Parts: sequence; C-alpha cells; structure tokens
Amino acid sequence: QVQLVESGGGLVQAGDSLRLSCAVSGRAFSRYNMGWFRQSPGKEREFVAAVSWSGGRTYYADSVKGRFTISRDNAKNTVYLQMTTLKPEDTANYYCAASQSLRVSQLPGEYDYWGQGTQVTVSS
Repeated sequence: QVQLVESGGGLVQAGDSLRLSCAVSGRAFSRYNMGWFRQSPGKEREFVAAVSWSGGRTYYADSVKGRFTISRDNAKNTVYLQMTTLKPEDTANYYCAASQSLRVSQLPGEYDYWGQGTQVTVSS
C-alpha cells in the first residue's frame, strides 16, 4: 500500500514563494516517477510538474516553467515542489501522485497513487 501526504500549502500574496512537500510511505518510492497536479473549482485536474524515479529528468507545464522546481529525495521518500513568483492563477488544490509507468507522464490517468491535496491560495 502506497500513501501520499502533501503539506506546505497556504495563503500567500502574489510574488511570494511556497514549498510543497509530499511524503510517500510504502515500498520502492525510488521506483516511482512522481508528479504534481493541481485543480481549481470547475476545472479539470492539470499537470504541473513531474520528475523521473532517479530525479534526473524533470518536466513542467508551460504555465509554471521558470517559476516552479520539482525535486525529490529518495532517502527521505519525499518529493518537493518549490514555487516562486506565485500568481493568483496558481490558486488551486495541489496533488502529489506516483506512477509505476516506465515513462514520465503528464496525464493524470497514468498515475497510480494520489494524495489528498493541499490548498494553495494566492491573493492579488
């Protein structure tokens, strides 16, 4: 059984930074590709960032490229999302997800395990 628990969300002002964490319990964390997604009310869940099992490859949505950084610490079973220069449009519930797929995907359907999310609210 794999469980994911996100933390680090909150209410910030535009231009501020936040770091989200996702602690993963269960076996073989280092075998999973990991992703961050976000969802706002009335919108579909959208891809934010992903990192390969080794941490060697990272991928970002165009909307966050240059502002967000995904990383992982396999010794701590944790993946991070460093968010800088936050904008009101970044407001959403942010979800961490783990994928057993061989390729790093941007598609929610290719992720096998999900956390319950952490809310990020950016005021203007």
